Amino acid sequence: MVGSVNLDLVVRLSRLPAAGETVTDGEFTSHPGGKGGNQALAARRLGGEVNLVTAVGDDPQAESALKLLRQAGVDLERCWAIEGIATGVALIMVGKEGENMIGVAPGANRLLTADSLELRPAENVLAQLEIPLETVVAASRTAGYFALNAAPARPLPREVLVRADLVVVNEVERDFYQHELDQVAGMVVVTLGRAGAVAFRQGRPLARATSPQVQVVDTVGAGDAFVAALTLALIDGTGIKQALERACAAGALATTRPGAQPSMPTSAEVDAIIRS
Repeated sequence: MVGSVNLDLVVRLSRLPAAGETVTDGEFTSHPGGKGGNQALAARRLGGEVNLVTAVGDDPQAESALKLLRQAGVDLERCWAIEGIATGVALIMVGKEGENMIGVAPGANRLLTADSLELRPAENVLAQLEIPLETVVAASRTAGYFALNAAPARPLPREVLVRADLVVVNEVERDFYQHELDQVAGMVVVTLGRAGAVAFRQGRPLARATSPQVQVVDTVGAGDAFVAALTLALIDGTGIKQALERACAAGALATTRPGAQPSMPTSAEVDAIIRS
């Protein structure tokens, strides 16, 4: 895993504010987050052996951001603590129906640059776009199997698209990339929220799955649970349809609990909801 680690500062509100509006009487919590951290923890809880290449600051927030990863047994040998830099922070507002608004101060994640790392060849690599693009490019070159959660949406070099075995985007990100996704030599998966997900290869539909019906508490981190579950299933040789179903189940379960990393499901939980 090559990606970001943040500390999420979360305020739960009766509703999300409009631009320029203040909504009071919220409830505050903080949780570890960041797409790299979220997906690393999700993959670990789902049974994967995970080495996370990431960066944090030398501030008190760093240990809080890494706490659940350490507890779960994610390998943090290649977590770089940068002197004089702040750990990444995400400011998150969550409404009553689980919808959210997020602003991120990347902090140390901005300095996770390719020239500062010794990226080793790896059998399977999963990356996201909350770190410098040059690092994503470098990571793609070291991978046997390269999976990319192309989020948050940003322009991507053709090299990365052509190299990717798997690219996962949501509907907003799909609209941003449009026909660029047809350059992906591997598989593109588009998540559709409660409607599930669909897999494509060079624009042709391959498989579709729906999400289990659950009581939504907080959608933060649902996409990360989906990406981790899908990637693990595919590299384990699971068929596309079954892998999509497993990923949809993991994403749905993540919405039933507050917070990003605290909501990541275990393999047993995913198995149980699929059987139900």
